[in-house]
Amino acid sequence: MMSNDAFSKWLGIEVVEIKEGYAELCLHVNEQMLNGFLIAHGGISYALADSCLAFASNSYGKQAVSIHTDIKHLRPVNLNDKLYARSREIHRGRSTASYEVEVRSENELVAHFNGLVKISKESWT
Repeated sequence: MMSNDAFSKWLGIEVVEIKEGYAELCLHVNEQMLNGFLIAHGGISYALADSCLAFASNSYGKQAVSIHTDIKHLRPVNLNDKLYARSREIHRGRSTASYEVEVRSENELVAHFNGLVKISKESWT
């Protein structure tokens, strides 16, 4: 998937691990990702979590797209932080699946993300 994911590549997201129903990604926070308060824009942790959801939900080879997501930002993210997102499948049915994604900086939880995806019968590979 990463070879076709221009947005994740643009953000500098790296794949750590992918297996069925699970993905772990990481990125380094750079100066261009900071907001006016000199902390990472909330969209950075959201984008990382959303990509993690996409990689986990598409790990079965069937196209899956998000239909609902939400995020709770728990702690600020700073310049040069390395963020890790880990997605865990909660439930997978025939047409939808639910995931939880934790975003961590070092060993500290910085955001909690939930996602619901629609599963297609179409293969993406």
